[in-house]
Amino acid sequence: MLERLEVEIFLTLAEELHFGRTAERLLLTTGRVSQVVRQLERRVGGPLFERTSRTVRITPVGRRLADDLAPLVAGMDEAVRRAVDANRGVTGELRVAFLGEGTAPVLLKAVALFAERHPDCRVDVREAQLANTRSSLLDGSVDVLIASYPFDGMACGPVLMTERRVLAVAAGHPLAERESVSLEVLADHPVVQYPAVTSVAFKRDRTPDRTPSGRPVPKGPAGGTFSEMLTLVALGRGVLPVGEHSRRYYPRPDLAYVPIHDAPPIERGPVWSEGNTTARVREFVRAAADAAAAGD
Repeated sequence: MLERLEVEIFLTLAEELHFGRTAERLLLTTGRVSQVVRQLERRVGGPLFERTSRTVRITPVGRRLADDLAPLVAGMDEAVRRAVDANRGVTGELRVAFLGEGTAPVLLKAVALFAERHPDCRVDVREAQLANTRSSLLDGSVDVLIASYPFDGMACGPVLMTERRVLAVAAGHPLAERESVSLEVLADHPVVQYPAVTSVAFKRDRTPDRTPSGRPVPKGPAGGTFSEMLTLVALGRGVLPVGEHSRRYYPRPDLAYVPIHDAPPIERGPVWSEGNTTARVREFVRAAADAAAAGD
């Protein structure tokens, strides 16, 4: 078994490729770093680094060992962090956000139940925009986001709400008077697109490239926000599949919302970065699920 110090020295040197900087980062002497590396090389039976008076290079064996060890160390650190969180209890600050007016009521119920259970943790609530949902989760400015699925690349919690899909069209559009439409009509009209930063999986679900029968769907212009996308629809630049809650939260005299009778429902719930799975996040997701179940 490797000792933790051996692993830390080895991984740091693999990153820095400099004995002096490695020693400085770990608050050790250069001699101690060299000694540990030699011991480790004797243990594995060969060189892990190639040294000259000017450079340090990692060997192929050393690179493979570093690639194998790094995720194991990260997992150990995460386990310790979770244990610390558990002992401290749920305190501090939790930053939660919602995407779209329709998710706000669900979020507020979750916040109320979480605050009741964990009064020592302050909850900051904000609204997110299409352009910054992923970046805000990655940079840590938002801990949990209530958004639509699929949201690939992130941890996703239980489904908190579902809604039927409807087709947003201009008020004077030929489809506006229909009782319902099929997904196949998307092949006959340009479909307004989501911003470029939106994930591929989400776009494939909301604005597919082809209809269920395989007919190509023409692409319309893209909007920067959901309101901009609806404005493009109202201008007659295209149609847009949306959730039925848009009738309530985005009522406009220049738009009509027509049910899509053969589309699966839209699902929404909590989303967060896997690397930010703290006790606060876990407890908020649990509170959100309990609040949604109580409201059913």
